[in-house]
Amino acid sequence: MLTFEEKLAIAASFPELEQKKVSLGRVNFQYPESKTDKKNVLYHLHPNGNGFVYAEGISGYRVDQKGMVNIRDFSEEDLRTLIQKSIERLSVDPNEGTTAESEEIEEIWRNEEGHTLTIILEEDMWNVYAGIYLDGTFPSYNEAKSYLMEEGFTKQN
Repeated sequence: MLTFEEKLAIAASFPELEQKKVSLGRVNFQYPESKTDKKNVLYHLHPNGNGFVYAEGISGYRVDQKGMVNIRDFSEEDLRTLIQKSIERLSVDPNEGTTAESEEIEEIWRNEEGHTLTIILEEDMWNVYAGIYLDGTFPSYNEAKSYLMEEGFTKQN
């Protein structure tokens, strides 16, 4: 496990991030150029080595309700990679259309009864499918996500 000082140095190596001290000796690193309402890339880095990185919508990471991933046991390479992906994610306006170069995004969501719905980005709209049937269409990912959460679904990784 990396120490607090090592994690601090890794985050500080990204010139686009600004360090902000918060309570209890914790530190946040914010991305002021974020195109979303989220600014914190690294959140509550604590002297005990615990902390979180914003990873909402980045495939391969299990996020909490705030879109954060706990980085307590991350290696240097894993932490650098996630911070870079987070900055890239926050550099894109979620309300702007995507280009042909964008990766295809598809997520599976499941409720307590075992029903599954799928969110797929198709031609700049977020479609929610129940099997082959279209359940809803939304102009942004956040609206589709809010709908699914209101209906009792959680994202599966």
